Amino acid sequence: MQALILAGGKGTRLRPLTVYTPKPIVPLMNRPFLLYQLEILARAGLKDVVLSLGYQPNKIEDILGNGSDLGVNLRFVTEPNPMGTGGAYKYAADAIRETTVVLNGDILTDADISKIVAFHQMKKSDATIALAEVSDPASYGLVETAADDSIVRFIEKPSPGLIAGLNINTINAGIYVLEPTILDLIANNENSSFEYNVFPAILEKRKAFHAFVLKESYWRDIGNPASYLEAHHDFLKGSIKGFKIDRESNADVATTAVIDKKSVIGEGCAIKPNARITNSVLGPGVQVEEKAVIENSVIWSHTRVSAFAEISDAFVGRSCHIGKNVSVGKGSVLGDKTSLPDYTKV
Repeated sequence: MQALILAGGKGTRLRPLTVYTPKPIVPLMNRPFLLYQLEILARAGLKDVVLSLGYQPNKIEDILGNGSDLGVNLRFVTEPNPMGTGGAYKYAADAIRETTVVLNGDILTDADISKIVAFHQMKKSDATIALAEVSDPASYGLVETAADDSIVRFIEKPSPGLIAGLNINTINAGIYVLEPTILDLIANNENSSFEYNVFPAILEKRKAFHAFVLKESYWRDIGNPASYLEAHHDFLKGSIKGFKIDRESNADVATTAVIDKKSVIGEGCAIKPNARITNSVLGPGVQVEEKAVIENSVIWSHTRVSAFAEISDAFVGRSCHIGKNVSVGKGSVLGDKTSLPDYTKV
């Protein structure tokens, strides 16, 4: 059995954070995001992993290497042009002609993949998809299932009235277990989507198609800055299980600086006197000057936050300069190398 991670997108929903950094390696708690997916695959005994790439593939390969640090054998396949999720799966077919676990490259989860695989085998499915329960399904496509866990239909962008009538809150979680026969439903060298092309074809052909609901697992789509920031907060408050968070570093912290126990400070940071950091993540080499305040925020590496600046509920990219008395407010997302003059408010 093998695994495939679909990570070929440009990460446009995460911009400006992905202008210089491909989405698969944006830092999450100071680790490249894709390491979390590789880790849950390794826990399930899936050691042979194919990574389907499209945007800035060399940067991703340089950062991730061959996967040996996480106990997996990582191989890379680069799409010649955007092929969609189903098309990327088909394009990688030469490497995956066996039962395959497929992950969308923008989901964060602590799910036990081995349980999904066991369910798939027990049901003797041709295809199994994991479903996540969400409180507000209006912005997602719903998946309706029968009492035997078989999939009945997919409902894209349902109206509030339809949602209320159906009493369904399960959405596609972007985790699939697929038999090689599913490849036969996808044309060669064509753009194809799992959601709009492959899954409807599975239903039409009446193949065994089941859903596994992630009832006890954390799940989040980190495809936009707000959700990506919330994922950090979920880590800091302990909502995500099974991953080690490195809170110790060789940062130079002044004795009068105040850093709460939740915050994570990267290697080589310098925190000056009377600075205050609360519920935040600072990347390596960040400098925080006197009496600066950072709360509920994420600061990427080698950014300088000048004296008396305040950053709250915001993202700040790499190598930025935040001037004196600058105020960066809730929802702000600053791309790499942004420079804010003294007394700026954003």
